[in-house]
Amino acid sequence: MEKRNVDDFQSQVSELLIRHRSVLDVMSKVQESAARINRSLTKAITECGCVEVVARKQTYDPQKSLQDNQTLLDTHFSGPLCEHCRDVVTAELGKNLFYLTALCNITDIRLEDVIQKESERLHTLGVFNLS
Repeated sequence: MEKRNVDDFQSQVSELLIRHRSVLDVMSKVQESAARINRSLTKAITECGCVEVVARKQTYDPQKSLQDNQTLLDTHFSGPLCEHCRDVVTAELGKNLFYLTALCNITDIRLEDVIQKESERLHTLGVFNLS
């Protein structure tokens, strides 16, 4: 399969977005697709059981540096997604990316610029990034 860059993807989204061209429709589709990502992960946990969430209070030692504390922090996500769940989550992430890109198109913002600016911001803020 041919490798596509971000600009190619953005152009492809622009060509394919037909039904939901209103900014209101696209904003609601972004939100709906985010909910579907959450639902697909929830089903992987509660129905399939290929992964699980094991959550507890995060351990943080104020005597250690921020970087040293990163090794103490946990994602609470345990196990690999099975092939089926990985396919479903991947598809839902793709739909979300499609609608985020459509929102970029409507607002005349290059997705590549968004990625570049966010990368620069992350590089500048480093561990002080509040994400």
